[in-house]
Amino acid sequence: MCGIVGIRALSRGVIDGRRLETAVDNLHHRGPDDRAVWTDDQVGLGHTRLSIIDLSGSAQPMHTVDNRQHMIFNGEILNYQAIREQLTDHDFQTNGDTETIFATVLHRGPEGLAGLRGQFALAIYDEDDGSVLLARDRMGILPLYYAARGDRIVFGSEVKALLPLLEGSLSVNDAALDDFLAQRAVGAPNTLFADIKAVRPGHTVRIHADGRIEESPYWTLSEADPISIAPEEAVTQVSDTLVDAVREALVADVPVGAYLSGGVDSSLIVALVASVTGEPSRVKTFSAGFLDNPHDELPYARTVATHIGTDHREVMIDPAGFLDAWPKLTWHRDAPLSEPADIAVFELAKAAREDVKVVLSGEGSDELFAGYPKYGVAAWTDRLRRVPAPLRGAALRRGERMLPGSQGKLRIAMRALAASNEREMYRSWFAPFVEHERAALLGQASPSAGPVSGHDVIDRMLRSDLECWLPNNLLERGDRMSMAASLELRPPFLDARLVELAYSLPSDVKVRDGVTKWVLKEVARRHLPADIVDRRKVGFRVPLDRWFRSGLQEHARERLLDRESFVSQRLDRPMVEALLTSHETGRRDEELRIWTLMCLDVWHEVFFRQS
Repeated sequence: MCGIVGIRALSRGVIDGRRLETAVDNLHHRGPDDRAVWTDDQVGLGHTRLSIIDLSGSAQPMHTVDNRQHMIFNGEILNYQAIREQLTDHDFQTNGDTETIFATVLHRGPEGLAGLRGQFALAIYDEDDGSVLLARDRMGILPLYYAARGDRIVFGSEVKALLPLLEGSLSVNDAALDDFLAQRAVGAPNTLFADIKAVRPGHTVRIHADGRIEESPYWTLSEADPISIAPEEAVTQVSDTLVDAVREALVADVPVGAYLSGGVDSSLIVALVASVTGEPSRVKTFSAGFLDNPHDELPYARTVATHIGTDHREVMIDPAGFLDAWPKLTWHRDAPLSEPADIAVFELAKAAREDVKVVLSGEGSDELFAGYPKYGVAAWTDRLRRVPAPLRGAALRRGERMLPGSQGKLRIAMRALAASNEREMYRSWFAPFVEHERAALLGQASPSAGPVSGHDVIDRMLRSDLECWLPNNLLERGDRMSMAASLELRPPFLDARLVELAYSLPSDVKVRDGVTKWVLKEVARRHLPADIVDRRKVGFRVPLDRWFRSGLQEHARERLLDRESFVSQRLDRPMVEALLTSHETGRRDEELRIWTLMCLDVWHEVFFRQS
């Protein structure tokens, strides 16, 4: 992985070398092995490198032989060797993947990006027409931002790298607050910063010499009808494709390890790594737990590590340092922390970085193969959705208010099913605040939601999660928290071949006889004990409910109700106070909603009140 940053000035005399150096400094964590800056009259490019492939070569910014095109690139192209063999009309000067992606765009245009497997974000400056091309990988594994202000357009891997290059002060994008309160993240192309945009996954953004900006997709997920396939054949195809994806994900000139939570996804990845390498004892695996968490998953991870025979390491996280780490990790995230587990992911990455430079993870499996509990009740919810929204919403909201605090999961389901439209319903399964609550907090109605495409209710749910929850929450967290520790994260489940296969399969092999993620679990049975494959999905749980009723309770009140805080000034203060009281008395478990508001305020403090 690396960090990239650049500026396209629309007039001469704008490029400031010192500011560009500061922007590169802000990306040191993404690439501590090397750094470089290149400028001409109206363009500046900066790069920091975490060396993974072709360690002694492939310096960046990279230039063509005639010095007319210039590229900065963040990521890894895992099938770069096969691509190089196809580019017979290019005279390669290096041995790595950087020149491979450069040559792909030069010879095949942006459309050639669709044939690459891996993860990337890039910028290419073409002196012939004065344009800059930005591109981001199809799933949005790696970030890329840009902003147009005054006589310049700036771009880079993280928002913090753009800030030294922008003229004028920062301001909050109020229009994005509804999105954040709904999904704890803001979807591309928007961000919580006014004027700063995110390149959409699978898209390019071309910046023309006159300042015009054009966005276009180079890849979209197929909407063709599902294939007809026997369940057993589906298991075989998924197995074969995943094995190939894991084998390719191990491409590196440095040591590669893997996260191991004890859940079926990460456990299967680890089992396949051991199988592909043939040396289980040399596979380094990493797990994290909290010192005061009675529902720790470490025993499951330990069971898998012992079963496979990996070189396993456990990281115990002490919540005592949580408050100190919060602002630092918010700075790394460029946004409010979306999950309480962000801090655990960072601590895990920091520990793994002591042994390896690259780790594999299990992100993406649930969004490909229907792993969340909501998929198991999809048919029932689809029938309920046919009840007119006003009647359904009123009845479910009334019922939800009557539930005791212990019925948290049923409460989530009822809140989601009360949504006014299908898209809102799907994202409300993860939402801290549903539609009418956001309207009350913000004092304005939520923007209208568009239709959801898909062949059936499960397919529509999956596509919604792939579009929103996966890139904006899980992948953004994975990238920022791992790169904060200068560690590269690779998710084999998001291999292009596996994504396209998964979305070509019928829903009845994903949810079968009430079993979610059926086809993948059948693959896992070939490698893992049944008690790992069949155990209930838990996820990494941080004990925030207890923290907010004890050590964090006073801190939450002080931060959220302080007259100077962003939350107190921008959101409905009586509603926030009622939320805190409900949690403190035990009437409701409001940890997720309190966490969401506190993270928003910490973000505002880090980027606005401290700037």
